[in-house]
Amino acid sequence: MCVNENSELLGCFAYIKGVDPTYINIYEGSWLNDNPYGVVHRIAVAAHQKGIASYCLNWCYEKCGNLKIDTHRDNISMQRLLKKNGFEYCGIIYLRNGEERLAYQKTK
Repeated sequence: MCVNENSELLGCFAYIKGVDPTYINIYEGSWLNDNPYGVVHRIAVAAHQKGIASYCLNWCYEKCGNLKIDTHRDNISMQRLLKKNGFEYCGIIYLRNGEERLAYQKTK
C-alpha cells in the first residue's frame, strides 16, 4: 500500500495478514501470543514527512489488532519507531537466506 497526498508519494509498505514462514521459529525470546496476525514488511517513507511511518503502522494495526514486524539490528531509527508505537521486542528470527532480524509484536 502507498500513502500519498496531492499525487506525492509519502510512504509505502507491504501488509500481509496470515502466517509468515520466517516468523514460525523465534529465538532468544517468544512471541506475545499465537493468535492470527498481520505482518508489515518494507516500510519506507519520504524523508521530509513526519508521522507517516506511525500512520502506516497504525493503519496495519487497526486491520488485525495483532501485528508483527522485524528489522535489522543496526536500524536504530526503526527500533525507536516501533517502541514509540507500542511494539515489544520478542526475539530473533532468521530470513530464508539466513540473515538475522530483530522481531517485534504489538497486540491489543
